[in-house]
This record gives sequence, C-alpha cells and structure tokens, in this order.
Amino acid sequence: MIVSALLTSVGINTALCVLFFTLYSILRKQPSNYEVYVPRLLDEGISKRRSRFNLERLIPSAGWVAKAWRLSEEELLSLSGLDGVVFMRMITFSLKMFTFAGMIGMLVILPVNCWGNQLKDIDVVDFVSNSLDVFTISNVNSGSHWLWVHFSAVYIVSGFICMLLFFEYKYISSKRISYFYSSEPQPHHFTILVHSIPTSSSSSISFSVERFFSELYPSTYLSHVVVPRTGKIHSLVSEAKKLYKRVTQLRSDPSRQKRMNRGISGIFGQKTNVIEEYQKKLEDIEESVRLKQSEASLAGEEARAAFVFFRSRLGAATAFHIKQSVNPTQWITEFAPEPRDVYWPFFSESFMRRWISKLVVVVVCTLFTISFLLPVVFVQGLTNLNELEILFPFLTSLLSIKFFSQIVTGYLPSLILQLFLKVVPPAMKFLSSIQGYISHSDIEMSASRKVLWFTVWNVFFASVFSGSILSMLQAILDPKNIPGKLAVAVPAQASFFITYVVTQGWTSVSSELFRVIPFLLCRITRLFTSPDDDEFEVPSIPYHKDIPRVLFFGLLGITYFFLAPLILPFLLAYFCLAYIIYRNQFINVYAPKYDTAGKFWPIIHNSMIFSLVLMQIIAVGIFALKKLSMASTLTMPLPILTLLFNEYCRKRFLPIFVAYSAESLIKKDRQDQNGATMTQFYENLVNAYKDPALLPLQYLPNYDDLRTPLIPQA
Repeated sequence: MIVSALLTSVGINTALCVLFFTLYSILRKQPSNYEVYVPRLLDEGISKRRSRFNLERLIPSAGWVAKAWRLSEEELLSLSGLDGVVFMRMITFSLKMFTFAGMIGMLVILPVNCWGNQLKDIDVVDFVSNSLDVFTISNVNSGSHWLWVHFSAVYIVSGFICMLLFFEYKYISSKRISYFYSSEPQPHHFTILVHSIPTSSSSSISFSVERFFSELYPSTYLSHVVVPRTGKIHSLVSEAKKLYKRVTQLRSDPSRQKRMNRGISGIFGQKTNVIEEYQKKLEDIEESVRLKQSEASLAGEEARAAFVFFRSRLGAATAFHIKQSVNPTQWITEFAPEPRDVYWPFFSESFMRRWISKLVVVVVCTLFTISFLLPVVFVQGLTNLNELEILFPFLTSLLSIKFFSQIVTGYLPSLILQLFLKVVPPAMKFLSSIQGYISHSDIEMSASRKVLWFTVWNVFFASVFSGSILSMLQAILDPKNIPGKLAVAVPAQASFFITYVVTQGWTSVSSELFRVIPFLLCRITRLFTSPDDDEFEVPSIPYHKDIPRVLFFGLLGITYFFLAPLILPFLLAYFCLAYIIYRNQFINVYAPKYDTAGKFWPIIHNSMIFSLVLMQIIAVGIFALKKLSMASTLTMPLPILTLLFNEYCRKRFLPIFVAYSAESLIKKDRQDQNGATMTQFYENLVNAYKDPALLPLQYLPNYDDLRTPLIPQA
C-alpha cells in the first residue's frame, strides 16, 4: 500500500467521524431521540421527552464534550460503579502508554526507518507515492547499527509499560478495597450459593439445607432460600408482558384498533374485538402462571441449589472457602452474585446438561474460530491487486483507475472485516450463557475473554499468516521457528493494520456515539407503536464487546510501535476519541446492571502482558532476521522478565479480586455490628434472592382473585 491510499482511507474516515459528530450534536437535542441518546437522563427524570421547539435544537454544539471532559473519577464511580472506572482507566492507561511510545516511535524510530534503504530510498518529491513499507523496520539495512535504536526502544517501552501496569494494578486493588469499606451492607456479601445438594426421599431439600448448615455453622447461619425451577414461568411472564404492551398500545390508538377489528372481521366474517381477544389470552396466561407459581415450591420442582444467608461476611466467606462434605461433588459452594446479577436460567438446567453444554461450547467456539478464517483469507486477498485481477478479470479496467484501486486495496478490506466481526460478540455471549455461569457478570467476563482471543487469533494471526503466506501456518506449529516466522510476517502486514485502526477504530468509536443500530431500531419501532408509548429500557454498556476491542488496539500498538511507528498517531487519535465518547455515554446512556467491583481489570492486565511478550518474541526474531544476533540474544531474557513480573502481580494483587481478605471482612463486620439498620437488613436479606418469576404479576389490582384479568376493564 502506498501513502496516497492511506491518506484516502484517513480522509474518508475523518469525514465519517465529522458527519457522526455533527449529526449527534443535532439529533441528541430532539426530544423524540432522547431514548436513544440520553435514556439514562430520561429515566432519571433529568430530561423531559416533550418540550417546546426552539431553533437551538438545529444548531450543532460541542457542550457535551466539555461536560464529558469535566467528569471526575468520583462522579464516574457514583454513576457507573467501579466497573465503569476500570473501563475508563483502561483507556487512560492506553493513552499514557502510547503517548510515551509515540514520542520514541515518531521522533526516533521513524526517522531511522526512513533513512534506511533495504527496500528503497524514500521519494521526498513524490511523497504520496511512497510505499508504507519504507516507514517500517523492513527498510532498515540488515546488520545496520541503527537497529540498536529499536533494541533500546523495546527495552525502554517494555519497562515503562510494566511500571504503568504495576501502579495501575495497585491503584485499582486499593480502590476495590476502599469501595468495599465505603459500601452499605450488600446481600451478596452475606450469601453463598450451594448446589449439588444431595436429595433424600425422607426429607425435602429445604429441610436438608437447614439441618446441614445449622449443625456446621450454628453461630453464623441465618437462613436460606431453595431455588425453584421456573424456566416455564419465565417464558409465560414474558409472553404476558408482550400481550399487555400490545393491548396498551391498541387502547392508546383507537384508529389502529378499528383497523385491526375490521381486518379480523373480514377474515372470519364476524365482528371481533381485538382487545377482548388479547385480554382473554392474558387471563389464560395469568391462570397458568399462578398455577405454575404454586407448583414451583413443591419438592419435585425444586432445583438442587439454595442461597444460604449468614449473619456476617466472615461467616459467608468461611463457608465458601471450606469444603462442606467428604464427597467433593456434593454441597458445592460459591459466592452468590448480586441479586440483580443472578442468571436464573442457570438453575433450570441439570448438572449433566450444563456439563455437556460446556463441552459443546468448546467445540462450537473452535469450529467458529476456524470457519472465520475464510473471510479473513478473502479480505487479505483484496489487498493484492495481482490476485484480484486473476480472480476477477472483469475488474481489470476498474482496478487500473488509481482512486478505485486505492479504495479496494486500502479501505475496503478493513471495512469488510469489520462487518464480519459484528456477529462475534453476540455469538460469544450466547455461547457463554449456556456454559453454566450463575450471573450475568460471569457470562459477560467469559464472553469478553472469548471475543478477545477470537479477535487476536482471527484478526491478528490469521491476517498475518493468510493470503500469499498462508502456507506458513504449518511452520508456525514448530515453536523454534515462531520468532523467525513472526519477524517475516508481522511487518509485512503493517499497512493493513494501520488502515484497520483508521477504519475499524475511528468508525466504531464514532458509531458508538451516534448509536446507529439503536437509532434505526427506534425509528422502525415508532412506525408500529403509539406516539404516547413512553416505555423504554436503559441499556448497560456491553463490556464483552468494547473491552476486547480496546485491548486489541492496544495489542496492535504494542506490537507495531517499533516495527511501524506510523500506526501510533492513529491509535492516539482513537483513544482520545474513546476517552471523550465513553465518558459521555456513561453520563447520558449507560446504567449499570451489575457491579463486579473491578473484576474486569485482571483480564485487561493479562491482555497487556500477552501483548508485551508477543512484541518481545517478534523483536527476537526481527533482530535475528536483520543479522544482528547480539541484539537478538540480549532480547531473549525480556519475555522471561515480563512473565516473572506478571507472576509477581498475580501473587500480589490477583487474590484481592478473587475474594476479600479476613482482615477486610472482620473490619467491615465490626463497623456494621452496632448499626441500627442491620436488623432490618437481615429481615430483607431472605427476600433479596427471590426469583422474579415468582413475584406477583403487577398488572392486577387484586392478586387474590385468580380470574382477575391482567388488563382491567375500561
């Protein structure tokens, strides 16, 4: 790829970003779009959906940028919990890292690369016709002493990143402990989940749990709640909600009701009242729900699981950490998630079915990853004009046009790959949901790991070893050849990943602000709903999609900072955009559905360590390839030192994210010991983990009457 193709791609994406920013600045002011752009403020009553028209709504403004910039970390903590703080710390960490690496890369390494002539001399006169390869390490002459500049940069940047990682891990660990101390008593701190409870024909599961924990923990055991199987009830309640919403919409839109009545009458030849038909269905569903709810408490309908409550946090932690039975497959304990975080369908599946699901998920993820190699190979083929002319001879005349060929080889491949990648996060979240996790946060963390490693494998490694060098996939299986093969393959794809950052990075973060898909869905649903329908749901940030994306750009920056430092300015632009846009989204759009108190940070830390080690392995290979064996040898200890540093962090900080220490638990218990609200807290604790499917349906004025319809008569 030549410079002019990159400039074309930059120009297109800059225009798209400006367009998105301009449209957002106008559309966010329209009351009809509040549920798309400020749903959180609308839900909290800060913004009103209906207001008088004024001309200012049609004028773009950047006031939201200043508001997002002024947001303090304490305000962010109160808005989105510690998970929101960790997400933004990941972005600020990347900004610090690439600002430092960018100064070294652009001011020192890039001139060294340009001064070389391994490939060819740089053409200063016709600058835009230069290949991007002349800005990479590939252009430095083999055996040149200038390669010691790259060697020094690898050591300096590696040390700087490790230092940042240490202080960041330390800061977030202390923040997690402080967050724990400052919080009010939380139900999940006093609760454990027990499953694989042994059954007996002579006693119920509830009686077995009561007797077991009363005997083992007489001073700290408080109570328990056995989990019922409510999978069928959940589906019935969901159907009832849909019917209720449909009837409400029809009642608010008489003209639509008349049209539907006439349509049904025309089909069946008799007068029909649509609302009465729907209400009759609601009555039937309501009766089924109440019968199922009454049956759910029977012994045969209970899951072999229970939430067990304790009088202290230390009591719950002790029960969690100690094996409860001589049979390790029975009375299995784990910390309970927040009540709002519980994934209730988990309890409707048997142990064997969950075990089989885990195996199926592993197989499906593997097949999905392998099958995704096909579009990657296709995309890489687009970057080679000669291959395109052979495969599509009818495009030869078009490819001879300079602008068209620049679009096809520069902008189009990254755009196509971006479209294919859209299906990965929802697919991985679905697979994680059937894997047997008990909470939405566990599902999202598992999906984050899957999406991250899928992206690393299919976008990085598959792009590097596909197309004209696809045969190298066989050689990479030999560990001794990995550094050498990476040293050849990775620099060759520098131009692709630079354009990938511009197309995928800039466009994705701009579309996050514009919220393209929610905006279109809102427009479509408005065609079929009443104008008076104010029902909407405040979204939560999709960590499983956004965290892997940011981390992958971090991997590209760390890997290419000394190979192709030209990537760094575009990465810095991406992270600057992300810094402002995500802060704005936390203020206006996203509300937390759960709070893991920062448990996403170990995923971020491990990803950075992997990126560092990968970069160092490539450095070993590149120095050997460039016939600077001394530099290659001296770089070999660097991955080992990085892994030792990671092991220290794992021993020093990771336990804080797994469970709170006895010191912290006892201190917090003593702090709340004489609290006036603890008695009331214990009384409410038993009801905190009640399955939502067992709650009374809220559509009725009288819950005791089985025949009372869900929709009261007009």
